[in-house]
Amino acid sequence: MVSPIALRVVFTALVLLVAAQRLSELVRSRENERKLLALGAREHAPEQMPAMRALHTAWLVGMIVEVWAFSRVPSFWIAIPALAVFGVGQALRATAMRTLGDRWNVKILTLPGAPAVQGGVFGIVRHPNYLGVALEIAALPLVGGAFGTALLGSALNAAFLVARIRAEEAALRHDNDYERLDDRPQLVPRLGRRP
Repeated sequence: MVSPIALRVVFTALVLLVAAQRLSELVRSRENERKLLALGAREHAPEQMPAMRALHTAWLVGMIVEVWAFSRVPSFWIAIPALAVFGVGQALRATAMRTLGDRWNVKILTLPGAPAVQGGVFGIVRHPNYLGVALEIAALPLVGGAFGTALLGSALNAAFLVARIRAEEAALRHDNDYERLDDRPQLVPRLGRRP
């Protein structure tokens, strides 16, 4: 049997890997931002960025603090499914980033006149990246038994996404042919969708 401390160490290492992944994504985002701005892209809702940074930082730090401060021990029956859900979130985000290519960014940047991206996973939902993030925020803390971080992080993320999606869709409708995607749900895929 693995000791609770060993489980917390492994979980902390996993969270630190995710933090490193996020930092590498920020580097990619800045590179894409430079390219897009050089092509004439416009930024929308920059006032949302501090809240997004704070939310993601608090989520990463919060789950580690909760696990250690409250001596959380993950339940195998929750940790394994949570890890699978986290993997789905990772896959959704990676697929969305790959599909968007140089247009992927953590900011809301639109390239006036460019067609809306509608291929790949964007053919199923309009915001696969945000769906992936929501799954990650809910699931990763549960892997380590950090139920408080999962609940609070998910609630704050949901509130943030309401404003974020509203701003992003308004920008895309103004600068791109985003109305073409109105037949697709924002976040939750429809089951048994008819053509």
